[in-house]
Amino acid sequence: MGFTTYMDIALDEAHMAAARGEVPVGAVLVSTDGNILARAGNRTRELNDPTAHAEVLVIREACAALGQERLPGCELWVTLEPCPMCAMTISAARIAKLVYGASDPKSGGIGQGPRIFDHPQAHHVPEVIDGVQENTCAMLLKDFFAQRR
Repeated sequence: MGFTTYMDIALDEAHMAAARGEVPVGAVLVSTDGNILARAGNRTRELNDPTAHAEVLVIREACAALGQERLPGCELWVTLEPCPMCAMTISAARIAKLVYGASDPKSGGIGQGPRIFDHPQAHHVPEVIDGVQENTCAMLLKDFFAQRR
């Protein structure tokens, strides 16, 4: 079985988030058999909810649809390195693989900052693949913030 990327779908969600005035981050959660369980972009402003990051939204949706609090075997694809809150949520959900595009030197929690998966309180550590379509993901964010400054 070859490598399949879901980053284009996550990027579509990020573009839709930008169109809503949200920070353009998109995520896709995929089951072990390759079915998309959930997809979302950031909705913190729309929902007036600081936890409504794309990653949290797809995890909530998939858990509700499956009727379980953990997502073993699943892959999470996200356009930006997850923040510490999202990293702990990924760990709590027991997601098998995290794939992200752009790194986040300011707010990242995986390869930057607190490196949540290296912390003893991270009870589960997913496989991490970073840099998938990194330039495209980074440019989307850069362009978004350039338009607002």
